[in-house]
Amino acid sequence: MWFKKLVWFLLFSVLSGTAMAQENPYKILQDVASITFERIKNEQAQIQQDPEILKVIVEEELLPYVDYKFAGAKVLGKYFKSVPREQIPLFFEEFRKYLIATYAVALAQYEDQDVLFEPEKDFSGKKAVTVRAVIKDDERPDIKIAFKVRRSSKTKEWKAYDMVAEGISVLSSKRSEFESVLRQEGIDKVIAIMQEKNAQKISVKKDA
Repeated sequence: MWFKKLVWFLLFSVLSGTAMAQENPYKILQDVASITFERIKNEQAQIQQDPEILKVIVEEELLPYVDYKFAGAKVLGKYFKSVPREQIPLFFEEFRKYLIATYAVALAQYEDQDVLFEPEKDFSGKKAVTVRAVIKDDERPDIKIAFKVRRSSKTKEWKAYDMVAEGISVLSSKRSEFESVLRQEGIDKVIAIMQEKNAQKISVKKDA
């Protein structure tokens, strides 16, 4: 359970960034730790009183730097073309909210772990890069993480869309989760599942 929580937490953290770092995918990932974690620390008292603030932090700090439409299309996979065109906007909007809710729940488990990123590599001319990091935890073995980031052909901005932790792709796991639902019940059921998740309240441990 701790591994799953940490995976989601780190996916949340990597998807942040700043406008100043949009041209450098490595800097985006490195900046997120100081920016996002600092805000969480500064607003911890408010978060303890109202955990839903975590959703606000996710939406304000992360979503502008998440290619949620690309990720959503990848989650639908081969079923994307068969989804009625009029349902696509609703799916993307609910998937966006689904990411916010998922990352916010993960942030509720934040325990101030250290994340050490690999040195920057030459990414000139590349459309996608994988940025690797190691999660340091005094009480557990190190965990190797790889972040997948792509550059939009339209905006030229670098945005994250997936993370692989110890060989497990978050994007692939969500695609597997929805695949049977899409095949048996269709996009309406997938949207309903996300809406149910999105409506759930976040809870955190109160400080003693």
